[in-house]
Amino acid sequence: MSANSLPENITSWHSLEVDKALGLLSSNADSGLSVEAIEQRLQKYGPNELEEQGGRSAWEILLDQFKNIMLLMLIAVAFISGFLDFMAWQANTLKPGEVPFKDTVAILAIVILNGVLGYVQESRAEQALAALKKMSSPLVRVLRNGKLVDVAAKEIVPGDVMLLEAGVQIAADGRLIEQANLQVRESALTGEAEAVSKQANITLPEETSLGDRINSVFQGTEVVQGRGKVLVTNTGMRTELGKIAELLQSVETEPTPLQQRMTQLGNVLVTGSLVLVAIVVIGGIIQARGFSNLQELLEVSLSMAVAVVPEGLPAVITVTLALGTQRMVRRQALIRKLPAVETLGSVTTICSDKTGTLTQNKMVVQSVYTNQQNFKVTGEGYAPVGEFYLDSDADYPIVPEEYPEIASLSVACAVCNDSVLQKENGEWAILGDPTEGALVTLAGKVGIEKDQWLSKLSRVGEFPFSSERKRMSVISQVEKVSTGEASVTDVDPKIAGLLNNEPYIMFTKGSPELILARCSGIYLGTNAAPLSEEQRSQVLAQNDKMASNGLRVLGFAYKPLWEVPPEGADETTEENLVWLGLVGMLDAPRPEVRAAVQECREAGIRPVMITGDHQLTARAIATDLGIAQAGDRVITGQELQKMSDEELQEQVDLVSVYARVAPEHKLRIVQALQNRGRFVAMTGDGVNDAPALKQADIGIAMGITGTDVSKEASDMVLLDDNFATIVAATKEGRVVYTNIRRFIKYILGSNIGEVLTIAAAPLLGLGGVPLTPLQILWMNLVTDGLPALALAVEPPEPDVMKRPPFSPRESIFARGLGSYMVRIGVIFAIITIILMEWAYTHSQTFTGEGLNPERWKTMVFTSLCIAQMGHAIAIRSNNQLTIEINPFSNMFVLGAVVVTTILQLMLIYVPPLRAFFGTHWLPPTELAICCGFSALMFVWIEMEKLFFRFMGKKTV
Repeated sequence: MSANSLPENITSWHSLEVDKALGLLSSNADSGLSVEAIEQRLQKYGPNELEEQGGRSAWEILLDQFKNIMLLMLIAVAFISGFLDFMAWQANTLKPGEVPFKDTVAILAIVILNGVLGYVQESRAEQALAALKKMSSPLVRVLRNGKLVDVAAKEIVPGDVMLLEAGVQIAADGRLIEQANLQVRESALTGEAEAVSKQANITLPEETSLGDRINSVFQGTEVVQGRGKVLVTNTGMRTELGKIAELLQSVETEPTPLQQRMTQLGNVLVTGSLVLVAIVVIGGIIQARGFSNLQELLEVSLSMAVAVVPEGLPAVITVTLALGTQRMVRRQALIRKLPAVETLGSVTTICSDKTGTLTQNKMVVQSVYTNQQNFKVTGEGYAPVGEFYLDSDADYPIVPEEYPEIASLSVACAVCNDSVLQKENGEWAILGDPTEGALVTLAGKVGIEKDQWLSKLSRVGEFPFSSERKRMSVISQVEKVSTGEASVTDVDPKIAGLLNNEPYIMFTKGSPELILARCSGIYLGTNAAPLSEEQRSQVLAQNDKMASNGLRVLGFAYKPLWEVPPEGADETTEENLVWLGLVGMLDAPRPEVRAAVQECREAGIRPVMITGDHQLTARAIATDLGIAQAGDRVITGQELQKMSDEELQEQVDLVSVYARVAPEHKLRIVQALQNRGRFVAMTGDGVNDAPALKQADIGIAMGITGTDVSKEASDMVLLDDNFATIVAATKEGRVVYTNIRRFIKYILGSNIGEVLTIAAAPLLGLGGVPLTPLQILWMNLVTDGLPALALAVEPPEPDVMKRPPFSPRESIFARGLGSYMVRIGVIFAIITIILMEWAYTHSQTFTGEGLNPERWKTMVFTSLCIAQMGHAIAIRSNNQLTIEINPFSNMFVLGAVVVTTILQLMLIYVPPLRAFFGTHWLPPTELAICCGFSALMFVWIEMEKLFFRFMGKKTV
């Protein structure tokens, strides 16, 4: 078969015999491929690497920054201003000491600065695909032309025969040809924590799920132990990892609420500015009855255009979000994308993993059921110290040695186990799976030390656990006497009743229902007896009771053997078992999570649990934490699989717990919630969580257990994998959004006042423009910018987590912000226009020695700037009077007001600055008049608060 006729549509290699798979790929298990075949297949399939679909280049990202409508208007203003300066320079009509093009240079500098800020934020391109690429090992050992060679991973082709050993990262998908004790960690791909034991000599049904394909291996997973020989079946984008990469790239990134609101704000400001410019120009022409004052009208228009654009706003928002990220890091939440800080404040639903996020990821045995008796077990963590209590007499501890079945069950817990209990730095810890660690700890509480029993019952064989079998068995050789013959009298009394001179014993643990179904006997006291249907029903009822209490339950059984069974004989060997008992363990909830869930509820945020655990266990934990309430549904992965997207969308608001769910189901859950209008935060740690994390409005990766791919696809990384941290970050997001609204009100209220003041000058017949573009830039960047930054760190209001989240789709002008800006802008303008009219008349009439008649412009400039200081102090709270607020709770505001006022005075009284900014010296009386008019702004805002309080209206 040539490379061009290789099979294209086979997706179920796991359902084929090895020889058939080799034949379809024209390969040989002993010699691999020929050089010619490899070259042909490289041309046909391409290199074994993940392909990145066309994204934006750095230049495209940079150019996109200058498509913002406000920046486009500023660019137009800069060029028109430059043209007018050029014409004045050519005509030699510049005023003495006036520097040409300074407005143009200043405006373009601001445009470039804003463009660079936007570029820095957006150029942090998605690195999820790059992280996926890193999951390919650089060198792979393969058989080619009958020889072992090491080749680059990207040169692997379908049909290659790849050799695996412990520590190797698998470079392509493949069908196992042979294996020896091969275990592969696939948690990054499937979400399953336990390593998967692989078997080559079996075939599986076509519909077998990815996590159960024990005769196959997958790119990006890691060999934990053993060795294997693999026929490569898929490379590059055709691998399971490639499918995730393709899905990841197909998820479109939506603009965040903040980005959408800023776009809306820009459109409204520019449109309103252009309309006002048109009114002023047309009104000026009508008033002059001609075009004699066109240049003056153009200058007015340029100043209005500069005034309407909040040039300092992007920088203030960027700094605010950056400060928010710093505060979140102190709360163990790392924000990867700045807009996510504000986006968190809009979250309405938090979908969380259970293990390690809602719980401590430390399993502790709490209940044991054997010989028709239930025992409660005490103790914390993995310390092998605790007591046993009978359910019927919970006041007094029992002595476990008086109950032989407890000792026998504990031996099974210690021997049928791959984890190690060890003491590190004075604390007991587990090396291995937490579930198995809990079993070793239980055995230790009974006095069964694993190390000692591994010498008494040395392991000689095993049938490993798989998600398909849901059980594992260990075959041990019973310790022999010096003659070499096994004798019951020489066997430890704790297991003497389990044997009848057999030299081997098999212990089996796993799903209680499946283990019990394979049992024909039950261990009672010190002897095995036939298992009755009544006893079987009692065990199952006890299993359901434990699960409904939130416990993860395992069943144990044993079987004496006369010989070690051959490999692959699990189905026949694991029959006619003798039942030992049930062990129920709890991954205890984190102590702080219950309060965090309650805080979520009070804040109008719905928490949802997504777990791979049993539905009864999941419901019990969720109910205990307050996540599930009466009437809430629990949906299993099996039910989810059968649902259409429309059916899931109808049910998703009623479901608080998803149990037995595979990671790939998370994407459907997120999309269903979003289609219902919910704003979703989703947690995840595996590679195939990445599409769901990217689709979610806030993707949250686990910092401790998360893969690089999940972290790169996320907006936020939990450094402590703790649900309470998500809630704390959500609170911080609300504070940030509230502060952003606060300084937007502050900045744009004054901008509207500036625009109306400038527009009024020619209509009132005043000579010249009251504010130059450079002076407006100074106000927007410095006298507005510094206090705005100070307002960005305003502490949270007491009720920030006592209200529902604001809609992420609400307008930037919602909840009174638009009317406030217009109202305050008009008051700003009225106060300033009155001052301007008086100052113009006063400066023309009373010039005085050394006083310039143009100083009325400086008075307008100064009044607007100082009025903003009063505005900054008053706007710290929407409802509290300034005298009711602790002035030292935000020292930055006081500092910004003082510094900005001093800087403004320097522009008037420091000659070089006065010359550059075109201001004029003001006598103390006129400065005092400016301050008096400016103070009216503060008084007005405080009076508004009193009015709204009297009317019983609370502003937000």
